[in-house]
Amino acid sequence: MKDSKFALEDYIHFLKVERQLSQNTVASYKRDLSNYIDDLEKAGVESIDDIDRTAILQYLHAMKEQGKSSRTVARHISSIRSFHQFLLREKVTTQDPTVHLEMPKLEQKLPSVLSVKEVDKLISMPESSKPQGKRDIALLELLYGTGMRVSELIGLNVDDIHISMGFVRVFGKGGKERIVPLGGGAMKACTTYIREARPIFIEKTKGTEALFVNMRGSRLTRQGCWKIIKGYALEAGIQKGLTPHILRHSFATHLIENGADIRAVQEMLGHADISTTQIYTHVSKARLKDVYVKFHPRA
Repeated sequence: MKDSKFALEDYIHFLKVERQLSQNTVASYKRDLSNYIDDLEKAGVESIDDIDRTAILQYLHAMKEQGKSSRTVARHISSIRSFHQFLLREKVTTQDPTVHLEMPKLEQKLPSVLSVKEVDKLISMPESSKPQGKRDIALLELLYGTGMRVSELIGLNVDDIHISMGFVRVFGKGGKERIVPLGGGAMKACTTYIREARPIFIEKTKGTEALFVNMRGSRLTRQGCWKIIKGYALEAGIQKGLTPHILRHSFATHLIENGADIRAVQEMLGHADISTTQIYTHVSKARLKDVYVKFHPRA
């Protein structure tokens, strides 16, 4: 399907330039739609105009047969629908085969969170006497203390953090800017890192603006950040398959458990829709139920 591959290139350009989506989001769309087009080609579909509802349903059914989750299937449907709407709008085709396509029902999976004790143990793991340890304490304190995404953390520049004023400027999805307050732990750790450790890392690459850098003085990557956190989780004996996102979940859950207003938490997380933030109220209720069952004599 040569026409579809050219159309996909145009669509990816549209996502980058017109919608200004993040690099990771665009990559996700491209990956999903490339798989979709390749599978339809293998099934004998020769052009965009030959794609119909049956072909799409067969593709989605094959995904389920491969054991893909409802959430993954739903993401693919969203990508496919958006792609076909673009093709119709650009007059590449005259029909949209996704018009009556239904989304699968999603199970609401509650996110894993750490207890406050586990967070404290995790942050105590890095060796504070070493430059690498100073960096890693600042990294963990900032992730848990602000709830920012790992992509937002590694994208920070030194000028984005205002320790004396107690806030950090974060650029979220779609380049949207938000201001998040800094707690005492994060302020102290970042001050120590910036003054005592970062200059050692960037000695040979003084031109970098990146806040968090690796041993070579280059901006820390997503994979590098994940590796750091995973290593300390193993040392701390935390068995929850810890990822940077679990610290974000823990930040939000602990705020709501301690009475924070959900709208304030939404703003700090950078959620466009309050419904996305509301999952943390469900987590909080689930934890309350666990406490009740564990401690109430008539539970």
